[in-house]
Amino acid sequence: MSAVARYRTLRNCLAAACLLGLFFPALPASAMTIERVVSPGGIEAWLVHSSAPMIALEFAMRGSADQDPPDKPGVANLAASLLDEGAGPYDAMSFHARLERSAIEIGFHAGRDYLRGNLRALRQNRDEAFDYLRLSLTQPRFDAEAVERMRTQIMSRQRREAVSPTDLASRNWWATAFPRHPYGRPVEGTLESVPRITVDDLRSYSARVLARDTLKVAIVGDVDAETAGLLLDRTFGSLPARAELDPVSRVAAQGMGRRIVIKLDVPQAAVSFGGPGVSRSDPDFMAAYIVNHILGGGSFSSRLYREVREKRGLAYGISDSLVWLNQTALMIGHTATRADATDKTIEIIEQETHRLAEEGPTQEELMKAKSYLKGSFVLGLDSSNAIASQLVQMQLDDLGIDYIERRAGLIDGVTLADAKRVAKRLLDNGLLITVAGRPEGLAPKEGE
Repeated sequence: MSAVARYRTLRNCLAAACLLGLFFPALPASAMTIERVVSPGGIEAWLVHSSAPMIALEFAMRGSADQDPPDKPGVANLAASLLDEGAGPYDAMSFHARLERSAIEIGFHAGRDYLRGNLRALRQNRDEAFDYLRLSLTQPRFDAEAVERMRTQIMSRQRREAVSPTDLASRNWWATAFPRHPYGRPVEGTLESVPRITVDDLRSYSARVLARDTLKVAIVGDVDAETAGLLLDRTFGSLPARAELDPVSRVAAQGMGRRIVIKLDVPQAAVSFGGPGVSRSDPDFMAAYIVNHILGGGSFSSRLYREVREKRGLAYGISDSLVWLNQTALMIGHTATRADATDKTIEIIEQETHRLAEEGPTQEELMKAKSYLKGSFVLGLDSSNAIASQLVQMQLDDLGIDYIERRAGLIDGVTLADAKRVAKRLLDNGLLITVAGRPEGLAPKEGE
């Protein structure tokens, strides 16, 4: 049975539940009760109880692409893609058929720092779903047929990305910012490295990373604390107690002031731009989050959107965001524009970034950003899936179980003086810019 068919079955079942008004309702932040659960075996999770007819679980474990061998990027990504491609006594076809039959969704994703996973199931299939997740984590098969099928899919995607200006610009940005560091290597690997990944590589990665000591879990649904504890032990309890992770060094983004042009025969040019950010544990983080939103944080009111899109029509969209990883922090953005408008677009990005660094935001901008960031966060907690994902992220960021209640106050506590000071700190470092396409009149530039 195909994964597409399986997901279609799941969507149909969950859509029916939604039509009956049984999905987890969006709750005011103050009305959401988050319970810390510790299983009999000592596994901790955060639980939000609801009467919805489904269970949503999210988890993360430290150790992902940052654990790839330097000469074989892509091991974690290929392993993650195979964890639900057969487990225990079931080959890939049999495993998928069982998931589809019971409308169960299990998925895994490799990032730069963390392997993340999720489970979605209807309430009546809860125990069966958790058993399949346990098998995926503790007895992945890595059968030759499944390995070659997923390898082929990954390499097919890489071939498409090799002629995608957006992917080329982004990949070159990371490689330039972090040379000789795991963060500079592509998470999916390369067309050269993926064919050389062996089953032994996959088994070694899984044995080193899939462990209980770095595990963060969130559960949302119709399950009480006692039952949740039993499910945690049943699912994760047989994993090794401790992961065996290679150390990853702290690193700062390099190449500020550089402009790199990757020639590609396409009508548009894709632009990646960014520089150092502010770590999630930094006392200035919330001020930086607000300043970044004012610059280009994805809303229609940002300075970059207004200057590049609304005033001049140079791009359909432009945005940037703060990215915090275990060993670095970034501000990184993207846009795409006409070949003959690339130089002007980059000029505006640099000018607006410099102007905000020098002058800081206005009081009106600060108030609008605060209002948006408070409201959009609450609106984003609109499903069991979204809540579970947010709870895991809060654990990874060590924000505390009461963060949702405190968040609005943290935003309101940022003063205009704070924002001006942090704007200088965040944005006055220059930008590393990578461009892929045929930008007219745009030359590469070395750093200061």
